[in-house]
Amino acid sequence: MIQRFILLGEGYTDLYELFEIARTNRHRLERLVQLDTVISGRKKSSLVVILQPAEPGKLMPLYLSLEGVYPPEEKETERYQLFEQLSRELDAPIHRLEVKPSADFNELELYFQYVIGVLRLNRFIPPLQ
Repeated sequence: MIQRFILLGEGYTDLYELFEIARTNRHRLERLVQLDTVISGRKKSSLVVILQPAEPGKLMPLYLSLEGVYPPEEKETERYQLFEQLSRELDAPIHRLEVKPSADFNELELYFQYVIGVLRLNRFIPPLQ
């Protein structure tokens, strides 16, 4: 199985797309994840929708809005409230992890590999088989 991040932007339209992906694929929904980090002294979060592989595919997509949302303890925002609403609608809890910021890595692909490792260690996604 291949686990791959699919990067969306940080704006409202990107979040609406992320949420629609989760809704239309609710039968494949594996997990909703919030990746918390600190950037320039402020807490920021990435929102992730993890889907099970499509049949007969071997790709586990991880749709990501990267570091574009403030977590509620930093600042109440409509963006995060929409993610919480999605969680309730799909009856899927939001799982939270603290990770390093993407800027700590020379390439975005290295950051993605790091986060996949963190997700595997926490058993949020299965190890490669």
